Amino acid sequence: MKYPITPPPELIEQWMQVHTTKYDLARQAAQWGADQELEACCEWIPKATPWDAEQLRAARRPKPPSLKEQALAALERYEAEDWCEEMTFDSSVIRRVLEQLDD
Repeated sequence: MKYPITPPPELIEQWMQVHTTKYDLARQAAQWGADQELEACCEWIPKATPWDAEQLRAARRPKPPSLKEQALAALERYEAEDWCEEMTFDSSVIRRVLEQLDD
């Protein structure tokens, strides 16, 4: 049985040419499947309920935080002295934001 979120063999072959690790290939396939499912939901929901498909899309695929939001979150972690894995990237995010500011 073929499921609608199963990528076609040609697409898998294309991904195998681009991705150098199994992890990257698996991530690409998972993202593709999730995107297919989201699009199917967005087509179905307006027919079944008064919900807006664009609201569903926005909720399930939120925009990544802006550089400013990332820097503020990094600063909050620093101020709270809350060590976490994300803190390894904090200084580079804060630096990028500061470099964008006018003197």
